[in-house]
Amino acid sequence: MKSNICLVGFMGTGKTRAGRIVAERTGKEFVETDAMIEAAAKKPITRIFSEDGEIRFREMEIAAVKQAASMENAVFSLGGGAVLNAINMLYMKQSSVVICLTARPDVLFKRLADEERDKRPLLAKPNPKAEIERLLAFRAPFYSAATALVVDTSTMTIGEVVDEVVLLYEENKAS
Repeated sequence: MKSNICLVGFMGTGKTRAGRIVAERTGKEFVETDAMIEAAAKKPITRIFSEDGEIRFREMEIAAVKQAASMENAVFSLGGGAVLNAINMLYMKQSSVVICLTARPDVLFKRLADEERDKRPLLAKPNPKAEIERLLAFRAPFYSAATALVVDTSTMTIGEVVDEVVLLYEENKAS
């Protein structure tokens, strides 16, 4: 029986917000791997990207996901690109019910307001909307490979997302 819930998906899909509420509702600890990386590096992700590069960030991400996967009774929110590495997903699939949150590109663009986009190194481009679409298209097969359990948050309230995540967990925790 899997005691953990792992939320994957693109930035802005609601992983952190829903994850915190799911953790409260299920009596589990909430863990955000990006926060683990920042704590280990003693600097924000934007600085890790600018000073150390994306490759170093992805190395730190593997270590954080491995550490998180060793926990029990937790809800994990993985960074949007964590699914790009098969090692990360192997760790999570062994310990967790993995659920992918999705949303349409136009919804993500609205959710990731200008000030929020400044904190997202991968969206620091002249046309962030086009970058969202490009990244989503590139990552789509990785999200599909991560899990068959998908919640499209585009038109859902946060309460509806939480209800669906808890339901999917309850239905799949024995597998």
